[in-house]
Amino acid sequence: MYPPRNLPPRRPKIRENVNDAIRVREVRAVFPDGSAEIMPTPAAVRKAQDMGLDLILIAPTAEPPVAKAMDYGQWQYEQKKKQHEAKKKQHVIQVKELKFRPNTDDHDYEFKRNHAIRFLKDGNRVKAIVQFRGREIAHTDLGKKLLLRFADDLAGVGAIEGHPRLEGRNAHVIISPVKPGSGPKEKPDKSTERAKEPTAATSPVPQA
Repeated sequence: MYPPRNLPPRRPKIRENVNDAIRVREVRAVFPDGSAEIMPTPAAVRKAQDMGLDLILIAPTAEPPVAKAMDYGQWQYEQKKKQHEAKKKQHVIQVKELKFRPNTDDHDYEFKRNHAIRFLKDGNRVKAIVQFRGREIAHTDLGKKLLLRFADDLAGVGAIEGHPRLEGRNAHVIISPVKPGSGPKEKPDKSTERAKEPTAATSPVPQA
């Protein structure tokens, strides 16, 4: 049996910005009936406790700081609920990998292209990788052409980041999502532009 260790007693956890832990001299105290009053912090704490509530500092940087009389457990619940809702609204951008071979057939290519479109529309990035095996490494140009073709086929929903890069026996390219309407613009037709150009005004020829 191990001898008991002489550990120091645990300190009680202090609730920050609540009741006596509020360190400012005065606060704008807000009470359940909607009334607000600027008063010394100890007096605001006593008034909240007389109502069976806690005084919680909710806006410490305001002038004067704002404190609200409410149940501390209810306040904690509301804060956790707000954090949960904020996390739900956040979108974590992921990098989805799609792997090819230099001689990938059309069916597999179309299958992965459709996956890439879905990934990009969901707001994720796509990393397209061409893997070379054996003597295929002597034909890296085929892999780079495939990657450029893949990026070009996704131009409506994604934008290529830089040029295809070769690392070891793999070539890859990163494609990022683009917002609708921010894709590459069509080049104007030169014949249409020439038709819109103003023609020089001709002065009438004087008659003899």
